[in-house]
Amino acid sequence: MVRKATRRETPDGAGIQKMVMVLYIADGGPNSVQALANLTAICAEYLPGRFEMEVVDVLKLPQRALADGIVVTPSLAKLSPAPTARIVGNLSDRSSVLHARGIGGELR
Repeated sequence: MVRKATRRETPDGAGIQKMVMVLYIADGGPNSVQALANLTAICAEYLPGRFEMEVVDVLKLPQRALADGIVVTPSLAKLSPAPTARIVGNLSDRSSVLHARGIGGELR
């Protein structure tokens, strides 16, 4: 299981703002594994080449989680573009994730 990883995909065209997110997980927990898979699929479909995702294992970096205000995993924080947003859970409800992230069908 990934303890801390950063995945960056840069936009192909100039002027396209990428979405920056942090996914907080708890090692190989089933909900954390599912959240990572769901988020990866959503980003591949709706944000190809336009996202930066950091995965933080709170069991390895508890001080980071505490500093970021994370008390439940999995948790996803959208840092940019504004407004920021957070969602908790395995991200299986795709429509809720898209709404919280400000992502719509227009980005396909």
